[in-house]
Amino acid sequence: MRVIADDIDWNAYANDADDGRADVRRASDWADAVAKLFHGEDEQAVGTATPWAKVENRIMFRPGEVTLWPGINGHGKSGTVGYVMLNAMVHGARACIASHEMAPEATMSRMCRQAAGSNLPTLELIERFHRWTDDRLWLYVHRGAVTPQRMIAVSRYCRKELGVDHMVIDSLMKCGIAPDDYNGQKNFVDALCVLARDTGLHIHLVHHMRKGERETDVPDKFGVKGAGEISDLVDNVLIVFRNKRKETQLETETDPKKRDEAAVMPDSFLICAKQRHFTWEGKVSLWFDKDSQQLLEGPSAGRHYIDFASGTWKQEWKR
Repeated sequence: MRVIADDIDWNAYANDADDGRADVRRASDWADAVAKLFHGEDEQAVGTATPWAKVENRIMFRPGEVTLWPGINGHGKSGTVGYVMLNAMVHGARACIASHEMAPEATMSRMCRQAAGSNLPTLELIERFHRWTDDRLWLYVHRGAVTPQRMIAVSRYCRKELGVDHMVIDSLMKCGIAPDDYNGQKNFVDALCVLARDTGLHIHLVHHMRKGERETDVPDKFGVKGAGEISDLVDNVLIVFRNKRKETQLETETDPKKRDEAAVMPDSFLICAKQRHFTWEGKVSLWFDKDSQQLLEGPSAGRHYIDFASGTWKQEWKR
């Protein structure tokens, strides 16, 4: 894991200056790309997959796109994105996490548990994990307010100088934009979309949902906090939703049969509310393993760990 210093001349990366001539091309230049969209069977599989095999290629994190990760406070947005980044690194991608809501050691502690499949990784494993993250993972650590311009510069720097494939910004509301500044939010998200498209970087933007009447109500993309254009501008919207109804039922239900029925219900859902370039939308059921902080594919699924020698996931055990 590399920490990005804060003494870089960010102004040099705030704008990608050119005179615009490179953007004007003949329409026929896209003939091959259009042919792939119609006839390329593997076109949808381009990009980084999720950690869950059952999702297959219905959700992919493709170069040049922006994924919005909205969710209710405490529903596991950051942990889910961190797990997705681990999986991306296992598959050869590089990532940078700009977390303005968690200390670096807290971010790395959770990711270490996810990588180890354990609630208490050994000292040796902690050291091996951090060595493994070198040239795979960077953290942007900045104390104080972060402006939208700075986040654009940091993202461009990570792509241009470090070869980063995935940039996590956690979260939108920590980027120096007032909650009621809808124009500022729209302009920032639009700038992120332009940056992703022009550089091939995939940007993951963590965000919050508006407060509803009940935390058990399943949200949709129209509940995203702030400017309505946020959901319109991004390529993908993946909502992380924690099944509070199940938790309440397990706490209050006295009938053993009903408790058993509740126990196998999903702990969380990953709701694909938008994919601009592909048609699949739907809900992925997931089960939370508290020790490893992993989201598993089924109630009896085994948690995984990274074999640092081979750099691959291996299944540890079945619950």
